[in-house]
Amino acid sequence: MRSIIILLAAVLIANSALAEPVGKPIPIGIAVGQTTNVALFGEEQVNGAKVAEKLLNEKGGIAGTPIKLMFQDTGGDEAGAINAFQNLISRDKVVAIVGPTLSQQAFAANPIANQAQVPVVGPSNTAKGIADIGEYVSRISAPMTLVAPNSLKRALKMNPAIKNVAVVYAQDDAFNVSETGIFQEAIKELGLNIALIQKTSVKDTDFTTQITAILGANVDMVVMSCLAADGGNMVKQLRQLGFEGTIVGGNGFNSPNMYPVCGKLCTGVIVAQAYSPKAENAENQAFAAAFKDMFKKDPAQFSAQAYTAVKVIVDALNEVQASGKDVAGMDLAELHQNLNKALVASSYETPLGEIVLDQNGEVTQKTFYVSQIKVSDDGKTGAMELLPE
Repeated sequence: MRSIIILLAAVLIANSALAEPVGKPIPIGIAVGQTTNVALFGEEQVNGAKVAEKLLNEKGGIAGTPIKLMFQDTGGDEAGAINAFQNLISRDKVVAIVGPTLSQQAFAANPIANQAQVPVVGPSNTAKGIADIGEYVSRISAPMTLVAPNSLKRALKMNPAIKNVAVVYAQDDAFNVSETGIFQEAIKELGLNIALIQKTSVKDTDFTTQITAILGANVDMVVMSCLAADGGNMVKQLRQLGFEGTIVGGNGFNSPNMYPVCGKLCTGVIVAQAYSPKAENAENQAFAAAFKDMFKKDPAQFSAQAYTAVKVIVDALNEVQASGKDVAGMDLAELHQNLNKALVASSYETPLGEIVLDQNGEVTQKTFYVSQIKVSDDGKTGAMELLPE
């Protein structure tokens, strides 16, 4: 009997050992805005990153060593992003950073990581010049020069009578300033007339002045570069005050958190996207299923981009491991250098489809989408419905 007990105990110990993670987890920083005006986006990014941690560790992490995500709230300003990056670099000793949420924050915080030679992968930084910040800065979010014009072209296809356009943008956000410039250039190239330009703030809630000017200009389409909260409020007020024309939203509208702001009045807004939960590639099907299982809803673009940023880092770490180097045992400074070399000039299969990071860390993405927002009459549920080609 004693020998049987000893044997059973040995088996239990062995099984327990197999269940334990192999080695100390490899820390990856997630620096996104979980409070202030960007919390709607940051919440989605946190969720996407958590799904990445779960799925990628289930697949073996880095040669059997798990990853561990270290979360830091950047808030919505530059100071918050700088503080978050400094904590992740100096205190948490991360191998790389995913973040920040806003391009404006990236221009402030990314130089700090670049100087420390810590790789940064931007999940949602689409303004011009992000990848030019430094050698250790890359992004998986396609620049709006490639994305934004798609929504305008689709709007014209749906309504060829569009001639006069009003442009609205949040003047205190670097991304929206950059995006509106792209929109305005595309509008002119399509032969449309910009009848007026209206400036807002990401903190605004009352848009009566701007909307009065828009209605007075008798435009056919309003093109908006705003975040989810201010953009949602302006869409609602535009419709309430009688605007019946086409509304095109920028990347800030790629969030289901916008639906509760403008409710059923969101319906009909056209948005270009770098991601669709209905994309049929294998990586997206696995991600979307896991996301829905964890959060009981379909993933939005910001979640998919955060997942992709983590996956790109993990894929690159596995490439370093496969080259014969021991990632788990490597000196941190040496790991930063090897990881950064592996990140760029590589292609990745992701929920966004196949993406390529060039030698400068700039992304090339092959597939984009255009959707139209549809919200239920009670304003409680909504979805991005893909528009046909």
